[in-house]
Amino acid sequence: MRKVEHVNKLKFFIVDDDYFSRMLYRQHLINLGYKDNILFDNGYDCIKKLDMCPDIIFLDYDMKPFNGLDVLQLVKQYNPDITLLVISGHDDAQVAIDAMNLGAYDFIKKGDSDLEKISQIVSLIASKKAS
Repeated sequence: MRKVEHVNKLKFFIVDDDYFSRMLYRQHLINLGYKDNILFDNGYDCIKKLDMCPDIIFLDYDMKPFNGLDVLQLVKQYNPDITLLVISGHDDAQVAIDAMNLGAYDFIKKGDSDLEKISQIVSLIASKKAS
C-alpha cells in the first residue's frame, strides 16, 4: 500500500502546443490516479519551471520556439534523472531515434494506441521509482 501512495505522488509536466492533447493526457493521468499534472503549451515555459521538480515529462516534438528535442536536451542538462516521454504526431523514425539518443525514455506516436502505451510506460516507470 505504501508503494502505491508514493507512486501516485509522481509529478508530471505535459508539454504540448495542442490543447486537445494536453487535456487528453491530463485526464488519462487523472484516471490512472496521478493528480499532480502541470500543463504547458510550449517548451520555453516548461524549462522555466523545472525547479518544480517534475518526475516525468510528456513532451510533444513539433512545437515553437523550441521543438521537443531542444527541450529534451535542456531538461537532461538541468537534471538527467527526469524521465521524458516524447509523444508526437510526427511520423519520422529519425526523430524517434534522435529522441532516444538524447535520453528520452520512449517515443510514442499520437493516435497509435498512445493512451494504452502511456499507461504501460507510466506503470513501469512508477514501479522503478517506487523501488
